[in-house]
Amino acid sequence: MTLESIASKFDAPGQVVTVLNIDTGNINDTYRVIKRTTYSEIQFVLQRISQAVFPRPDLVMANMKAITDFAHERLKSQASQSSRIWQLPRVIPTLEGSDYFLDAEGGYWRALSMIASATSHETVISPEHAHEAGYVLGHFQSVIADFPADKLEDTLPGFHITPGYLKQYDSVIKTDGAQQRLAASSEARRIADFVEDRRAFASILEDAVERGELKHRPIHGDPKISNIMIDDITGKGTAIVDLDTVKPGLVHYDFGDCVRSVCNPAGEEAKDLKNVLVDVDLFQTLVSGYLKQARSFLTDADRKYLYDSARLIAFELGLRFFADYLNGDTYFKINYESQNLNRARVQMKLCESIEMRESKLRRVLDAI
Repeated sequence: MTLESIASKFDAPGQVVTVLNIDTGNINDTYRVIKRTTYSEIQFVLQRISQAVFPRPDLVMANMKAITDFAHERLKSQASQSSRIWQLPRVIPTLEGSDYFLDAEGGYWRALSMIASATSHETVISPEHAHEAGYVLGHFQSVIADFPADKLEDTLPGFHITPGYLKQYDSVIKTDGAQQRLAASSEARRIADFVEDRRAFASILEDAVERGELKHRPIHGDPKISNIMIDDITGKGTAIVDLDTVKPGLVHYDFGDCVRSVCNPAGEEAKDLKNVLVDVDLFQTLVSGYLKQARSFLTDADRKYLYDSARLIAFELGLRFFADYLNGDTYFKINYESQNLNRARVQMKLCESIEMRESKLRRVLDAI
């Protein structure tokens, strides 16, 4: 079945002109569809959901539909009081009214509306960009804060549960393939030592949940800088996209992941580790933007663990990249051999940088 024929299964007017590959993201296959009528052009995003990552794409789509329907209603009610226009992708149904199309091979496809006149970036481009990333994340969390977390399916059990990733890593590192990769790379052995030194820290957020200090809310799950859309006209944040990972969780996972992505100007794919660090100025502007929106729903306990979340999520992602490298690169897409090892190096260096600047980062959080 061709991409054009799949695109035509969704309820958008016009005839398919072309389907263009969008070579971004580590998980799903993503395309831009262009359709035209005699008087207009419509573009939308077409994606094949990775069943290797999301075993139940139907539940992913149920979560996405529920949270976007709720958020769109909330955004409409707030529009007259807002100083900017907020956008959010809309799930485009199939011609039969389903949230997804199932092809003959069992592949799940979905269509999402495009965010109008907006651009995302792989790395932060300015302090203002960092501020807007924090502002957009805080706004999204505030909009969905009242949505009952128990109404969302846990589509990725264990996602962002760092002790769970540590257990998976412990299983992987014992395998023959992992041992061979460790023996062949001094850099891999260095990362393994880095992990061992931080075992006790891995459970800090989950321990706080067990003690009742933190509670689960709806979260985005992947608020990296490339998922923040900046309005081409105003330069202000207008949307957060890539809602696959919306689920119940801790808002700290979102905050920490946003810091990890925004405040390292070198980006996730940096080759020279000298350029990898947490930029304190970017952190300050991100936190300023975030708390302008998030202060209304964050508790004192929530704020207490914000620094720890930034350190933890960098460590967690580094651990996941490293485990995938040792396991033969079965989860994250790669474009070259050892890419996941390099990604792990970057995240562990970022974690180390966050640790070295702890006092400065905590002062920023306390002052705003």
